[in-house]
Amino acid sequence: MMRPSLKPRAGKQNILRGIVLLCRGRAAGFAELGTGPEAFLSSLAPLIAFPLVGCVLMIAQGKTEDGVADFLATLIALLAPPVISQAIARRWGREDQWFRFATALNWCQWALPLLAAVLVLAAGFMVQAGVSLRVSVVLLCCVLLAYAFWLQWFLARRGLELTGLRSAAFVLLVNLGTLILVAVPQVLELVTQSLAAHKG
Repeated sequence: MMRPSLKPRAGKQNILRGIVLLCRGRAAGFAELGTGPEAFLSSLAPLIAFPLVGCVLMIAQGKTEDGVADFLATLIALLAPPVISQAIARRWGREDQWFRFATALNWCQWALPLLAAVLVLAAGFMVQAGVSLRVSVVLLCCVLLAYAFWLQWFLARRGLELTGLRSAAFVLLVNLGTLILVAVPQVLELVTQSLAAHKG
């Protein structure tokens, strides 16, 4: 059985098709998204554009400090996975495949909000069927989280050509590092506010 080619196809690529294929566990989707610095930056730009617009709108409403703080927090959350994953990929001798993985990871982020919307509808049906709202939300959040981890694992395994176990470790390290980088500034802010309130 021949494995699907991961190399970029000759001719016009179809990003939407690539996302759909990858989100279904089809490695052929990598060939639709391209590789290299240009493809990676093209995949990152839309992710940054939306929070940037939100920041500008908040500044226009006079909430400059909140807008900038929210944008910086979002920026850290967006840039941490590429930075951490690139460091691990280089350490594991997979630096040549990193652009392929990172580009696919960025584009596939758009599938998660769509899945979340579908799960919200499913939660409504579950509540109507007699399942409690809390149980429905917890169950469907677990489904969304499990799928997100599986998708990252699949992209790491096929994009970086890692073993299944190494892919799981890779996903764990990237997410743990991202969580720390995102959480530390917020914890420091809470501590600063608490100390200021105590002194006051």
